[in-house]
Amino acid sequence: MRCPYCQHHDSKVLDTSHDSHGGIRRRRECLKCRRRFSSYERAVLAAPLISKLDGTREEFDREKLARGIRIACAKRPVSAEDIDRLVGQVESQLQQLGKPEVSSRVVGDLAIVGLKELDLIAYIRYAIVYLGLDDLHSIRQEIDRLLEDQD
Repeated sequence: MRCPYCQHHDSKVLDTSHDSHGGIRRRRECLKCRRRFSSYERAVLAAPLISKLDGTREEFDREKLARGIRIACAKRPVSAEDIDRLVGQVESQLQQLGKPEVSSRVVGDLAIVGLKELDLIAYIRYAIVYLGLDDLHSIRQEIDRLLEDQD
């Protein structure tokens, strides 16, 4: 593992912990500059190809999903850890399907369900784009549904 500060190749592991998605976090110390940093490890499992509405196919892109969720959660009290956890849940659920190819709608559906549990404002922001809520009336109907569910 290269030190992100001085690029030295050798470091020692100070601490190891596991997250809820099977990932491993290691605290390291560079043997040259003595600065500390974290590294993360996760198993690389085959995610299915994503078939898009226009007929094209692409590999599942964890960062693309994370970007969209981060935009929806901008200026909301949602931590980066919560966003990473949601992205990990979506990726894990896709892998558990065991299918070589899934529709982009499946990815969107999984993300929107997770956002609904995480933050309702972020959910509405994501839903406006994902569900195509293109006028104030349809947005209000979705908000009214959320308010009914809360009661």
